[in-house]
Amino acid sequence: MNSIDYQKATDFDKAWLNFEQDLPLKPGVNGRANPFYISRPGNPINELADALLAPFYRPPKFFFSGHRGCGKSTELQHLLSNPEIHKKYWPINFSIREETDIIDLDFRDVLLAIGSRLFREYRRRGGELPDHLLKELGGWKGKVEKQISTILDGRISDIELGASIDAFFVNAGLKMKLEPATRVELRQVVETDITGLINIINHIAATIYTQEKRFPLVLIDDMDKPDLDRARAIFHDRREIMLQPNCAIVYTVSSALFYSKEFDSIRGQALFLPNINLRAGDADHQVQEGYRTLEKFVSVRVADAIIDPAALDTAVTYSGGVFRELARIIRTSIGRARRRKASQLECEDVEWAASEIRNEYRRILDKDDLKLLKKVYESKKLEYSERLTPLLQLLAILEYRDQENWCDIHPVLRKMV
Repeated sequence: MNSIDYQKATDFDKAWLNFEQDLPLKPGVNGRANPFYISRPGNPINELADALLAPFYRPPKFFFSGHRGCGKSTELQHLLSNPEIHKKYWPINFSIREETDIIDLDFRDVLLAIGSRLFREYRRRGGELPDHLLKELGGWKGKVEKQISTILDGRISDIELGASIDAFFVNAGLKMKLEPATRVELRQVVETDITGLINIINHIAATIYTQEKRFPLVLIDDMDKPDLDRARAIFHDRREIMLQPNCAIVYTVSSALFYSKEFDSIRGQALFLPNINLRAGDADHQVQEGYRTLEKFVSVRVADAIIDPAALDTAVTYSGGVFRELARIIRTSIGRARRRKASQLECEDVEWAASEIRNEYRRILDKDDLKLLKKVYESKKLEYSERLTPLLQLLAILEYRDQENWCDIHPVLRKMV
């Protein structure tokens, strides 16, 4: 099975598939939400949708972030099921990891990916580009190939792809992803004419708008994966260039950037997707709305008979309000229940799953980390610290929002501190 079929499971085998952690939910059909999609309380994606639907002089740019596993990819996919978005925009959604190496990501890679995907997606959907634009694209492609040949001192480059502009974009992206040497060559060429690449993007976007009567909207996922230094280089150092394409863009951004001094450069256009509140920041009582949200996340995927209600409550508590953590706990628990040849997932299975996660943290947390975790556990305060950021990214510390931001440690770590 290559993808989820979005049917409620009545046995452990199907339930295992329904809690796949790395498959964002696809948009629903005919304007409907995906049946597995769960809207969170005060969902910031509604704020993003409202901002995209507001009037503008220039197509807007937004920087969308959140902690690992909080559902960013799923929310971007859900945005595509909004009929008002489709009425105003011609949207495309792609992962930057499909276009280049996300470990070695550069602003030039991102711009090339935007131009490439706009061109390829419009052609794939049957769009026709005018002859003058195809001629311009052919001229730009020829210039790139010539400059790369010069860099290689006349030797034939694998990037030289003949007459097909479609093939050029497809193969250039593939080689950017897989071949470091070609990546260096292309970046070197693009750097000398970054204005030319942006003009290409803008002319493709203008053609799409003219023919479709809708603004192109580019949703770029997985740009939160590079480390903080690369995020700074793209969104702080090259911020003005990343705002130049004349189409609406939603960039996913590393949460680490939100905890750095450079956050100020994107503050006005930034949205953060928080974890689900299961407890109030200043008290120990449960937030029932948060529990209901995560219980529904499980109940739409699996029949009630498969999981004991107490086990579900325990799993939600251990998840810390993080969707992917809950999926991981349920899936690991299912594995143990199957090995027990049980017919129902029980508390002992969830406790075992929690201990497995706790053991993972034991391998990577040092004494100083544990001291900081104990301080956070006692104070619940989100205070800037260089050590805080990696612990947030590891989900050892989880951020929440009431009226103000606060944080706590991952619930499975309470026995360690």
